[in-house]
Amino acid sequence: MTTLERLTSDMTAALKARDTFATSTLRQVVAAVRNEEKAGKVARVLTEEQVQAVLVAEVKKRRESSTIYAGAGAGDRAANESAEADLIETYLPAVLSDEQVDQLVGDAIAEVGATSVKDMGKVIKAATAAAAQTGGRVDGRTLSEKVRAALA
Repeated sequence: MTTLERLTSDMTAALKARDTFATSTLRQVVAAVRNEEKAGKVARVLTEEQVQAVLVAEVKKRRESSTIYAGAGAGDRAANESAEADLIETYLPAVLSDEQVDQLVGDAIAEVGATSVKDMGKVIKAATAAAAQTGGRVDGRTLSEKVRAALA
């Protein structure tokens, strides 16, 4: 079952269970995926990786909104945004640990034969592909920092 199918079936189940929070959140996420499918000149079917990227973007939006609301003193809205982000994250692969990321970076540097910071893009690309093969995900900022530190 693909992630989009899982989202849709869980949305239906939440609707039947009258869980307004989950229904609303999942509707927004499914709509974001559908909008991405229709974006551009020609409609397309998103790959699993592209759907995951949309989910990551949705989580990021909600985390940023939560921070803004918390800073503005709207604690209830911040908690709601944070809860939505937590729900969406259940549909994403687990985030790799620091040790696993360090191992991926080391393997990618060896694979690419990187010697300087100029090879950073190649290393990040290889490490990201390796992370996807392991079934995990890596935060781009964390990966970039670790690659830069390893190549410096």
